[in-house]
Amino acid sequence: EVQLVESGGGSVQAGESLRLSCTPSGFTVDDSDWGWYRQAPGNECELVSTIARDGTTYYADSVKGRFAISQDNAKNTVYLQMNSLQPEDTAVYYCAAVHGMVCGWGQGTRVTVSA
Repeated sequence: EVQLVESGGGSVQAGESLRLSCTPSGFTVDDSDWGWYRQAPGNECELVSTIARDGTTYYADSVKGRFAISQDNAKNTVYLQMNSLQPEDTAVYYCAAVHGMVCGWGQGTRVTVSA
């Protein structure tokens, strides 16, 4: 079973930054593909960013240039650095991992951005 623990959400003003963290239990970050999703109230789930085992990254157009996904193998943690946050970034953010044949999701962390 894949278990992921997220942290780092909170409430900020527009233009500020947050860093989300996701730490797995039972496996290492460098042995998996990772993604961050978000869901705002009334909206569909949106893929925000991914990082593959080979380091290839992807960003949704809505966050390109503002968000950065990374992983720290020593800390066994995946991060989503979110800069220049805007009210439209308000959502619950979920990390996701594909480890072998198993998928896993974090519990979600809420990000609220005020104008």
